[in-house]
Amino acid sequence: MTHASTVLAPPVVTPQPAPGERTGPSPGSAGAVAVGLFLGARLTGAAVLALVGAAAGRHPLMLLGRSWDSKWYLGIAAHGYGHSLHLRSTVVSDLAFFPLYPGLVRAVTALTPLGGVGAGLLVSWTAAAVAAAGIHAVGTRLHGRAVGIALVLLWGLLPHSVVLSMAYTEPLLTAFAAWSLHAVLTGHWRWAGVLAACAGLARPNGFAVAAAVLAAAGCEVWRRRGRVSHRLWTGAALAPLGWTAYVLWVGRRTGNPLGGYFEVQRRWGSRFDFGRGSLEVVRRSLLHGNRFVFAMALIIAAVAVLLFALLLVERAPLPLLAYSGVLLLIALGGSGFFASRPRFLLPAFPLLLPLARALVRTARARPWHATVVVAALAGLSYVYGAYLVVFGHAPL
Repeated sequence: MTHASTVLAPPVVTPQPAPGERTGPSPGSAGAVAVGLFLGARLTGAAVLALVGAAAGRHPLMLLGRSWDSKWYLGIAAHGYGHSLHLRSTVVSDLAFFPLYPGLVRAVTALTPLGGVGAGLLVSWTAAAVAAAGIHAVGTRLHGRAVGIALVLLWGLLPHSVVLSMAYTEPLLTAFAAWSLHAVLTGHWRWAGVLAACAGLARPNGFAVAAAVLAAAGCEVWRRRGRVSHRLWTGAALAPLGWTAYVLWVGRRTGNPLGGYFEVQRRWGSRFDFGRGSLEVVRRSLLHGNRFVFAMALIIAAVAVLLFALLLVERAPLPLLAYSGVLLLIALGGSGFFASRPRFLLPAFPLLLPLARALVRTARARPWHATVVVAALAGLSYVYGAYLVVFGHAPL
């Protein structure tokens, strides 16, 4: 078997044009349009951030390259692991940060004249462009080229999409996730496993990609009663290796093979508590009128839950449901840093599929309405992104 079941990925049937009839853009040109729109959106957002930062006396490159977690990643890239910091009443360690992004930054600094900030931004922007291409490929596979382009555009205009222009790991995770999911949908199981393993080395929630591969593989095994190719078994075996290897390495380094990594995360205030911490933040926000950033995070989390429900109603392919569901569970079921939850959900691009389909329908029926919607989303993304980085004072 070399191709996935249509249960996992119903292919889009494109009608053949009549002789002499004009056809739409080729898949390659449609992908280039999608990536170009994404880069244009993010460059504009970066320009707005630079203007706001300059007005506030902040250097744009420092805002993009050395904000919050970026400092930790660049420190690991420059000096390796081993740095800790006294935070409140505990000691936090850089072992909480996964190794793939700082490893790539270190490679770029070794091979080019770029410094840490420049290398970090180059890795992030490159990964974001690759992610946009992968998101377009997934959207096109499921619902056609127009939805693929709309999906990329919406992803680039999310309220927290400013993070995609910064020295952060979400672009890298999304790039591996999108292409791994595309590999599952097209039945390329070994590629799906390799890319999922890389995603697991990028971020703690990267194991959501492995969960998607394993869920899809399990469904295929059950559907075919075990009569599947060795490629599927290989991909399924590879998928969780990246995340598992790093967790075990941290455990060995801390002297607690199975629990060391989770202890490191607990010291950062991050642990899975079945949503009790998130509910407490919601309660405080409602009773005491918490800051604007927390209110926005609450709204975005609620919208994400609604979009996941729509994905379920629309019976999206299992790999996308598993991937988005695990990301949503991690974001809302963990404790600590509630303001960062929208960033944790940035890689969950399948949640935007219902909105992308609605945007395409609107564009075909009422083009002016679709233009107004996109312009409003862009304005919110650029203004809120600049506010979040320059004035927000909440951990990204």
